[in-house]
Amino acid sequence: MKYIVFILFTVMTNAAAQLMLKQGMMSLGPISFEGVNPLVKLLQIVFSPWVFLGLCTFVISMASHLYVLSKVELSFAYPFLSLAYVAVAIFAYFVFREDLNGWRIAGIAFICVGTVLIAQSGRDLGKQGHEDQTASIMPDKIQANEIIR
Repeated sequence: MKYIVFILFTVMTNAAAQLMLKQGMMSLGPISFEGVNPLVKLLQIVFSPWVFLGLCTFVISMASHLYVLSKVELSFAYPFLSLAYVAVAIFAYFVFREDLNGWRIAGIAFICVGTVLIAQSGRDLGKQGHEDQTASIMPDKIQANEIIR
């Protein structure tokens, strides 16, 4: 549980990147490749300010996620990324005036409940070192652990 701050940072940067990409694509308007070299159009999209900032934010999010994966189990960390959907849905409602109907709210509630259940399962992770968690997939660690025991 001590890595929850890094997990939530990953979630929030992922959500922020999505919002920036949406803003960027809205500012570009409808995309058409007619009469334009597709590579030139793709470069125009990638290097537009909001899209570029969103892509850079994704890189930061991925770096944070890699750090988290080096510290906790994948089956614990990965489900937290679903909270990015919750953040995006809420911010999109306020920023872009997107629909947030009953079905979406119910889905968000289920995501939140599921994430809380997963977080509860991670309370025991602090007692077990990451090396012990990964020993089953790393043969050199198995031998070292067996010698120590």
